[in-house]
Amino acid sequence: MPAKFETPREAVRRIRSGATVMVGGFGLSGVPVKLVDALLETPVGDLTVISNNIGTPGGGLGKWLRAGKIKKAIGSYFTTNPDVGRAYLEGKLEVQLMPQGTFCEAIRAGGSGIAAFYTPTAAGTDLAAGKEVREFDGKLYVLERALRADVALIKAYKADELGNLVYYKTARNFNPLMAMAADLTIAEVDEVVPAGALDPECIVTPHVFVDIVVTG
Repeated sequence: MPAKFETPREAVRRIRSGATVMVGGFGLSGVPVKLVDALLETPVGDLTVISNNIGTPGGGLGKWLRAGKIKKAIGSYFTTNPDVGRAYLEGKLEVQLMPQGTFCEAIRAGGSGIAAFYTPTAAGTDLAAGKEVREFDGKLYVLERALRADVALIKAYKADELGNLVYYKTARNFNPLMAMAADLTIAEVDEVVPAGALDPECIVTPHVFVDIVVTG
């Protein structure tokens, strides 16, 4: 089925309080800012956010944090936003810190139907506390669970009328992985072109993973 085309406000109405939401981007690159801002206008809250980082103070996902919409943050690079550490120390935010490679693989596994995987990263550190650890060929490996979400908010450069996506340089970051690992994927794009206008060899996310497209 082709993707549906909606406005940012229409698209975020599908997100419910208490949902787990993946949000693409590294820093402020590849962040679906129109969708992030549109959710601010709703009463939705109590969210578990899976994202590499929580924006900057008052920027990107940092707006959600200051608005009290995030209950838990799962990611690997929170130091761009001192508000995250402050909220954690005040008991207002639960944080699950993951090594970045493990974070990527957990999302990829979630989109591929893999429940869990072993990795040597974090073995013997505090990040392995409470997790199963096994030895393979004399080396310790930590069992990590896959990550999936109710909704993924992603940013792409172009979409065609079917919802196939291409990305612009480093804005590709986590977006393609997250598109595969959610029950509902909403893609914010800069431009929509006719079906067949995109070079098939350049399409990164096939339209079967994209439910809704909004234009930025």
